[in-house]
Amino acid sequence: MLYHLLVPLAKDHILFNVFRYLTFRSVMALISALVISLLIGPPLIQRLKRWQHGGETVREDTPERHRLKKGTPTMGGLVILGALLGSTLLWANLRNRYVWVVVLATAGFGLIGFWDDARKLKKRKGLTARTKFLLQLLLALGLLQIVLWQPAANGWTPVLPIPFLKGWVLDLGWWWIPVATLVIVGASNAVNLTDGLDGLAIGPIIMAGGAFAVIAYLTGNFRAADYLRITNVKGAGELTVFCGALIGAAIGFLWFNCHPAQVFMGDVGSLALGGAIGTLAVLTKAELLLPLIGGLYVVEAVSVIIQVASFKLTGRRVFRMAPLHHHYELEGWAEPKIVVRFWIVSFALALLALSTLKLR
Repeated sequence: MLYHLLVPLAKDHILFNVFRYLTFRSVMALISALVISLLIGPPLIQRLKRWQHGGETVREDTPERHRLKKGTPTMGGLVILGALLGSTLLWANLRNRYVWVVVLATAGFGLIGFWDDARKLKKRKGLTARTKFLLQLLLALGLLQIVLWQPAANGWTPVLPIPFLKGWVLDLGWWWIPVATLVIVGASNAVNLTDGLDGLAIGPIIMAGGAFAVIAYLTGNFRAADYLRITNVKGAGELTVFCGALIGAAIGFLWFNCHPAQVFMGDVGSLALGGAIGTLAVLTKAELLLPLIGGLYVVEAVSVIIQVASFKLTGRRVFRMAPLHHHYELEGWAEPKIVVRFWIVSFALALLALSTLKLR
């Protein structure tokens, strides 16, 4: 919004020329999202407390000590959505279709999560797994139609770059649609599974936002992409602004979600954030880097798959409880120790992913 209001003024006043630069607008988006989240957080948390009347917001499949958190309001992801989307619309170039794709993805997955959270609070039972998955699938497919609209005019190609290998890409053709759908829906559910400890899910989002900010900027810059031998996506650089807003909103939410949490993220936040990073991976041609950038989420999701498969096939459990963070809880690790150590692993994986941009 500000981009469209202030950039035209650069013709008459050189001072406004700064609003053309992605770096400046990305930093401002970060700061704006942080300020918005800190401002709307306290009143929204109080409203959520009144609405939920101290009801049960702790998941059933958690260690017993989580019962001590009963009464903590959920659906705090609304703070993230308000700050993230508000800041993005304020600082991004709204004529860029990739901005709208990621904004719609975030809002759409957030709405699915909101519906699920609201049902849990009112009816004590959320959406069925099948219904939730079907809604996510339809949303992802709809978003991909926007991406593929007039691909030739926008220079879009359905290719899959291979990390660590210079110039290696797979031309997937129409197979790109199911692959991209899997990436988006899988990321959304992986973040949802990770959201089980205070601050655990939101910390890696900050690191993923930083990694995707670098990737989006370089992917959208023809010279940088040519130098690094990565796929150039015209217009993808504008996603750097969204990534800046994502980092700011996540830091702001962490202020309220750090141990002991004043509010839980809820599905409205976790599904939205997962959908956002999955969509960023697809739009920046970093689908195969997502398992590194979001490595923690992948490990958490895989731990659940292993646990379920092992129990069904052998009748035995590999972990004391899944997802993985609950296993370490039952091993006696303190909650803050689990969270910080998982953050460290996530940070290392994000750096490793960025290193692949040069190691080609």
